[in-house]
Amino acid sequence: MAKPVSIIAVIILILVAAAGGYFAGQSTVPTTGTTTTVTERITETVTQAVTQTAPVKKPISAAFIYIGPVGDTGWTWNHDQARKLLEAEFGITIPYSESVPYGDGPRVATEYISKGANIIFLGDALEVWDPTLSLVKAHPDVYFLHAAGYEHSLANVAAVYGKMYEVRYLNGIVAGRMTKTNKIGYVAAHPIPEVITGLNAFTMGVRSVNPSATVHVAFTHSWYDPSTEKSVAQSLIAIGCDVITQHADSPAAQIAAEDAGIYSLGYQSDMSSFAPHAYLTGCIWNWYPPLSKLFHEIQDGTFKNAWIYPGLAQRTGVIEMGPYNAVVPQSVRDEVAKVRKSIEDGTFQVFQGPLKDRDGNERIPAGHVPTDDEIWTGMLWVVPGVVGEIPPANLGSSMQFSSRLVN
Repeated sequence: MAKPVSIIAVIILILVAAAGGYFAGQSTVPTTGTTTTVTERITETVTQAVTQTAPVKKPISAAFIYIGPVGDTGWTWNHDQARKLLEAEFGITIPYSESVPYGDGPRVATEYISKGANIIFLGDALEVWDPTLSLVKAHPDVYFLHAAGYEHSLANVAAVYGKMYEVRYLNGIVAGRMTKTNKIGYVAAHPIPEVITGLNAFTMGVRSVNPSATVHVAFTHSWYDPSTEKSVAQSLIAIGCDVITQHADSPAAQIAAEDAGIYSLGYQSDMSSFAPHAYLTGCIWNWYPPLSKLFHEIQDGTFKNAWIYPGLAQRTGVIEMGPYNAVVPQSVRDEVAKVRKSIEDGTFQVFQGPLKDRDGNERIPAGHVPTDDEIWTGMLWVVPGVVGEIPPANLGSSMQFSSRLVN
């Protein structure tokens, strides 16, 4: 983006050069006609310079479509915080629709497009909103940005997510140090790679500092169902789990931990206000940085279709640790900071082999670091230390790309 000071500098240099060039060849004061000619040339040159250094910005008009309610204090709430920040940054109003069923997404998007929207943000994977991509193909001049998906083959599509499993591993270290019963509960949504990847990383973090600990998982089969999330958490507490974490969208599991007088680790946003005594730390999403970057690229005409999947090493701010509760010892915080540094500098990879599943089968051979695609699509097995049934996922044809598919 051109800066005003650059344009001013160009103008000054042109004026000086033009005037100097003229007077160098004159011994008398120029006539009025000559002065007019020089002025016209300077004006023409300055106009060209300004045109070249200040390209016209593409007008943007966006709309957000959410799978859940903005009041979930989790997945959708975080997306809506980004929407508000984008409104402030770009000086635009961004309308939104919440709790939109997958099948109704294309209709809602089409309505926004008919009103002039040229950016559609989908708060879940494009593959489940528009499995055939017919909506995207019908509107090649509209940019589709989607969270938790993979599809980015078309020129007007970008998928946004992040390696939250890295933060899960760090949360696991905290849980492993703070448990007394060596039983940790995990309230999970769906048995799909996105969820199981986080479960495995968390369990590995736990057992890296406490090999005797186990992580007990139970599934809600829903992204957002506060009553089920709470009852599942209570069932895990009933079998002796004294730390609860979650891969679900509401703070219900945190509230269950607070009510039971045990510890918890949150997900999605800072949920400490719902469990001020229980909440130790958590995993937090920040969707504003990548969406702001994409909006600027669309505006500047530099947008490229991509799968955006940063980790802690990229320091984008998309994924982050939650704030610590005062009860977490400094020694534990230091331990987490040390491991985090090793992730950021690339000396530690969470899923580097050798790695076996809980049945003893080799899943990742020694020395192999799985690609992002392998991690994203292939982790339907669990590591040693995970306790609980993993129901088979009824994967649809688009599941190879989508991590948040609901059956």
